[in-house]
Amino acid sequence: MDFHLLLDNLSNPALLFFFLGILAVQLKSDLEIPPNSSKFISLYLMFSIGFKGGLELSHSAFDIEIFWSLLFGIVLALIVPGYTYFILRRKFNVANSGAIAAAYGSVSAVTFVTAVSFLEMEQIVFGGHMVAVMALMEAPSIIIGVLLIAYFQKGKEQGVSIKKVLHHSLTNGSVLLIMGSLVIGFLASDQQARGIEPFTTDIFKGFLAVFLLDMGITSGKKLADFIKKGWFALFFAIVIPVINGVSVAFISNLFSDSVGNRFLFAILAASASYIAVPAAMRIAAPKANPSLYLPMALAITFPFNITLGMPLYLYIVQAF
Repeated sequence: MDFHLLLDNLSNPALLFFFLGILAVQLKSDLEIPPNSSKFISLYLMFSIGFKGGLELSHSAFDIEIFWSLLFGIVLALIVPGYTYFILRRKFNVANSGAIAAAYGSVSAVTFVTAVSFLEMEQIVFGGHMVAVMALMEAPSIIIGVLLIAYFQKGKEQGVSIKKVLHHSLTNGSVLLIMGSLVIGFLASDQQARGIEPFTTDIFKGFLAVFLLDMGITSGKKLADFIKKGWFALFFAIVIPVINGVSVAFISNLFSDSVGNRFLFAILAASASYIAVPAAMRIAAPKANPSLYLPMALAITFPFNITLGMPLYLYIVQAF
């Protein structure tokens, strides 16, 4: 892999703002983001991600491979948080297990963009519908995460039915916003989308940087919790993505013979969300500790995937 690509991603301003937030806490600085502003930024990120995903989905010309690709992406986003939750419960409480499971069931848009750049560098073609697959994998994992937290933390204690828990999960503000934005983006015409493009696209990276700065501050305040359970968290943040990525690299051969598409599926399965899910869990599961799920996804899984993961998954796809 081209190390210039690696350095470009590790020197990404948004990523560096996250570490600035951690540094500010270690230096005992009074730097902070007001709570109301923090909540607004979280809502904005979910709105923007959902809207742009729906817009991309509307541009996809459907055929049988695209149908199976979209379906496989959704199923993957449902299965991964389901099985990882019970692994995580061996060490973490319900809220933290649900949040981490949702993060690893969801996807990292930044990792996906890096993978696309990698394919272009290798001159490997891929389908444009994979962007829509990425977008569709955001919401299901958030729903499963909220559902698991609601059921195991409140459901058994209060005798709440599965129907009520499911209703709560689907109508949760963060879930409703990202799913609603996806539908609105799908229905909007290109001309209508261009009307709000400055808000949905042009300022996205700036708000992302501020969001990660805030999450860095939050993580820095509770960094001891991550260090305390660091070995298990470190093991999980590397091994689970490899298992997911390698498995999907094989399975995706059942419905696609495109090396580029199968590679992107492996990357999506191996990545972990550090934007949409933290933004959602900040509102939906405030008891979950961001100093656990955010560093795992951003400081361990992300750099692993762009350094060792991508060459590994591409090798498997090409070899089989």
